[in-house]
Amino acid sequence: MTSSTDTLDLCAKSDVAAGDIIKVDKNDLELAVYNVEGEYFVTDDTCTHGPGSLSEGYLDGHIIECDFHGGCFDIRNGEVTAPPCMIPIRIYKIVADDNRVIINLS
Repeated sequence: MTSSTDTLDLCAKSDVAAGDIIKVDKNDLELAVYNVEGEYFVTDDTCTHGPGSLSEGYLDGHIIECDFHGGCFDIRNGEVTAPPCMIPIRIYKIVADDNRVIINLS
């Protein structure tokens, strides 16, 4: 069983429109929350290549393109899909909930 210290409630699912991204700052974390056709994903917001904010990037399906240098990541697994990025982004597992975006921190 997951304790509340292992999870972090980020926002209401209704806060993130379909095909959109929002930035959430919580507990010293800067996170990007994505809604892809009703499925939610969460990654670190800062690009691993530079100071770009992924929540200000361009979402195309499951690929986020950083608006700073144009590097791309797959938000499902954090893997780099286009240079100049070389280091994957951290992803967070979503905890099942009907109304809220909650992540597992462990």
